[in-house]
Amino acid sequence: MLFEPRSGRLAAWGNALLAGLVSPDEAALSIVGEDAVHRVAGLPGEAGPVGLTLALGRLRALGVTGLRVALPVAGHPLGLSGPPEFNARALEAEEAVVCAGAALGLVPEVTEAGPAGDVHVSVVWHCLPVREAPPADVPSLGEAERELAEALREATVVLTRLDVAGSGPVAEAALSAYRARAEAGRDVLAPGYPARAVRVLALAQRVDLMVSLAYERGHGGAVAASEMAARAEALRPVERVARRALVAAYNSAVEQR
Repeated sequence: MLFEPRSGRLAAWGNALLAGLVSPDEAALSIVGEDAVHRVAGLPGEAGPVGLTLALGRLRALGVTGLRVALPVAGHPLGLSGPPEFNARALEAEEAVVCAGAALGLVPEVTEAGPAGDVHVSVVWHCLPVREAPPADVPSLGEAERELAEALREATVVLTRLDVAGSGPVAEAALSAYRARAEAGRDVLAPGYPARAVRVLALAQRVDLMVSLAYERGHGGAVAASEMAARAEALRPVERVARRALVAAYNSAVEQR
């Protein structure tokens, strides 16, 4: 249920590696997570796809000093800077990583194979040229935190009134899983990130969980067309704010440098 984009893992642990806070093997293992394998294709100087460890070293040699996340959706090119070709690939994937210090970006292509319960997930990161320009619509950590708190208050009022704030066994199971992971001390970011970034990311993930539960309940108690429209109207800005906060948190290691 928790939204942890692959671009976020790549940026967070890639930034920790670039800062000398983790080893290449630790970074690669953390980026892959529960997937089977990640490779990088299209790297300058490489004839074919290479493993993450080699790719991260190559990026550093090419002058990359940091990695930023982009989480674009239609009508909101969040974190992108162009050109159109890269933006289109990132929009299709709904995520990307943009390099600081070199005009390069990475877009994931995810492939799944195997039966339910034993799915083999492989990821190829396509390295493409990007435009060196400020990323679109990325707030500061402080702005993101304030936006999240306000949006969550407003959405909770509306969704509770419409009886779609998230209740029942499915919602309770998801919330219990979230609390268990939090209590277990799950690392939400890699070493080197400020405490505020960890706080903002955790709050953004909770907001994303609330929105997901509201959608998964179907119509909930909002049986009238007007009520369904009100629910959608309440969720749209919350989703947007949560994505902006996720990007701000993941990118904070680069911004603070």
